[in-house]
Amino acid sequence: MQPDTRPRPSVTGADPRDASSPPASPAAPAALSPAACAARLQPRTEDLRGPYLRDQTAIIHSLPFRRLKHKTQVFFAPENDHLCTRIEHVMHVATIAVTIVRGLNRRGWQLDEEMAFAIGLGHDLGHAPFGHTGEFILHDLLAPFGGTFLHEVNGLRVVDCLANEGKGLNLTFAVRDGIACHNGEKFEPSLRPADRPNDLAAIRDRNCVPSTWEGCIMRFADKIAYLGRDLEDALEVGLITEDEIPPAVRAALGSRNGEIINALVLDLIESSPAADRIGFSEARFAVINELKRFNYQRIYFHPQLRQYEGYCRRILTELFGHLLGLLTTLDRDFPAWEAREIPMERAFGKHLRKLGDLYRREQAPAHRIVADYLSGMTDLFALSCIRQLIIPPPMPVPGRGSSQGGGV
Repeated sequence: MQPDTRPRPSVTGADPRDASSPPASPAAPAALSPAACAARLQPRTEDLRGPYLRDQTAIIHSLPFRRLKHKTQVFFAPENDHLCTRIEHVMHVATIAVTIVRGLNRRGWQLDEEMAFAIGLGHDLGHAPFGHTGEFILHDLLAPFGGTFLHEVNGLRVVDCLANEGKGLNLTFAVRDGIACHNGEKFEPSLRPADRPNDLAAIRDRNCVPSTWEGCIMRFADKIAYLGRDLEDALEVGLITEDEIPPAVRAALGSRNGEIINALVLDLIESSPAADRIGFSEARFAVINELKRFNYQRIYFHPQLRQYEGYCRRILTELFGHLLGLLTTLDRDFPAWEAREIPMERAFGKHLRKLGDLYRREQAPAHRIVADYLSGMTDLFALSCIRQLIIPPPMPVPGRGSSQGGGV
């Protein structure tokens, strides 16, 4: 196999699996070989799809991906069909990432569109119900046990361990790395890949950057996708008016999602002519920060959303405590789980049985098992579960007829 000459980071300057790889350039990290990018936890013979189209299909067919359609982006359990949910967000991110890659390739870069699309599809598989609010709540619930919850790290756990009934999706290194390192909340004017490939098993925080240029691009695509769409959704529900959008933002980017995406994608492509860094122009990045501040002040911290955050905290805290207590009592007594009256409890018992081999290998503590289950819930399922716990079913009362009418 010929060495990959694309600008990619390497393990020690040259890829040890390819003695002909060129040494590191001072202008860019050395090339990470195609074999290293496409490596899987479990080796497999690639089919006609190639490694990254295969990753795309594995993600799309997975249950965690399907559940994204009922997970919050910003607005909790929306009844308005036109508001963005998590599944729509990841599609936006994937297509924006591919557009950026294609634009850079026309300027002389050599990047992989299918890899970028796969990272975009999978980047939010680790999100809890109720969006970032759910993430913060699970983090708080795990803290007394010495645990943490970050959706990026949990995303890697989902694709490596939890999906496919505990077998994982066996994705490529490049896609797994992009998921674990996407950090959608940190805004940088420019990025370049890590100097050495990340040790994914050791990641415990958000301080990592992706090992590939495609992962860096997806990180930008994530922000481009949600800044404009969250603004558009806030306009849709009446949290803000168009006149309230900062004039500098309207002048430079527009006030609609499509306008904002177009302006930022073109700026990113035009401002990244050489294989050294990918980033925005100084002028555009200043406007991005102004839009970010506006979104936080007027949307994410809006009193209406803050009120719903309180409801979400009570829901997840109650579910966490209830399931943790049951797991401590019943452990792996599966007949006892099957005999429980509340459907949610029986469903948790099934989860415990399906992932039994994984949890035995890991010697997973009870709090982590419960967090795995809660993090996989959709908004709607979490609401259903709390109703099952706090609202009793109708009491069966013997009678001669319907309880809806009178009678003599």
